[in-house]
Amino acid sequence: MNKERLTAFSDGVIAIIITIMVLELKVPHGADWADLAKLLPVFLSYVMSFVFVGIYWNNHHHLLHAARHVNAAVMWANMHLLFWLSLIPFATGWMGENHFAELPVAVYGVSMLMPALAYYVLQTCIVKANGSDKALAQALGRDIKGKVSPLFCVTGIGLAFVRPWLACTAYVLLALWWLIPDRRIERSVKN
Repeated sequence: MNKERLTAFSDGVIAIIITIMVLELKVPHGADWADLAKLLPVFLSYVMSFVFVGIYWNNHHHLLHAARHVNAAVMWANMHLLFWLSLIPFATGWMGENHFAELPVAVYGVSMLMPALAYYVLQTCIVKANGSDKALAQALGRDIKGKVSPLFCVTGIGLAFVRPWLACTAYVLLALWWLIPDRRIERSVKN
């Protein structure tokens, strides 16, 4: 399989994930501001998840663009990532519908942790598959951002059972950190 086909498949799955999440946004049963306000937790969880899925899509796009070769290990690592991303709509809906209760917020943290770990596995497989191309490995470097990110999730999972709003703060800080574009791969592709 060439990387373009893998990218197109992944883009399709990610688009479906976003579609499933937006379908969880139900029309309010009433025409007042109070009726709309009842949906705020669901909407806020959707926004946070949309940002996370967008971050994964963006970084995934750049990573596959930088790769010259994909092999079976890369394809399975990609499926592994997509599997975990596909569970985000469930965790998002559960957290929003239950107004950021402890267990749903902790499960949401797991739904953020597992794709982070899966992305690291995918990145490692792509670097190995492109071993002769040192530019990608050099661009990724020590990948401090990628290695520290799971700690935000683990911290959030623990905080969910103490103060769910602190857990959500950890998740939001993680998203904000990743919203700052990671230019390492872009620079390596341009050179």
